[in-house]
Amino acid sequence: MNRAQLEHVIRAAASIADDHEIVVLGSQAILGRHPDAPPALCVSEDVDLYPRNHPERSEVVDGAIGELSAFHETFGYYAHGVGPKTAILPAGWESRLVRVEGPETAGAVGLCLDPHDLAISKLMAGREKDLEYLRVAADSGLLNRDALLGLIDQTPVELERRDLARGRAGRLFRPR
Repeated sequence: MNRAQLEHVIRAAASIADDHEIVVLGSQAILGRHPDAPPALCVSEDVDLYPRNHPERSEVVDGAIGELSAFHETFGYYAHGVGPKTAILPAGWESRLVRVEGPETAGAVGLCLDPHDLAISKLMAGREKDLEYLRVAADSGLLNRDALLGLIDQTPVELERRDLARGRAGRLFRPR
């Protein structure tokens, strides 16, 4: 996926949900801060999102432009409607959202997770595919170790889960 495709999904989701603000939670949120992100970070066909002011309309978006929809078949990418609690995020994440707007969003605004908040959600999930994604982001200089470790401490989960995330984060920045 590229930035223009992300903007297309934002525009379509906003129109379907009748909500001009669309929050982007998944991997493709990296395109908010880094429109020219490394290709290895842009391989996903889906955009995890929800309408900010009407999150209950995520299912409608998913049905209209989700996986296996005519939209997906036509363009090769799609929206995956999720809920606001889909990702485990640190305190203050909403204040760090990255705005994506312009002629291609037609008045809609994409609100993409900051790369460090995105990284926290992936560290908390701990899936191998998420950790590989984060290795590429760290190796590409898109993540700051100290910022990431600071945000782990601001994440509202039990101490054991934060410790696991700290260990995972530490391995991202070790020489291989």
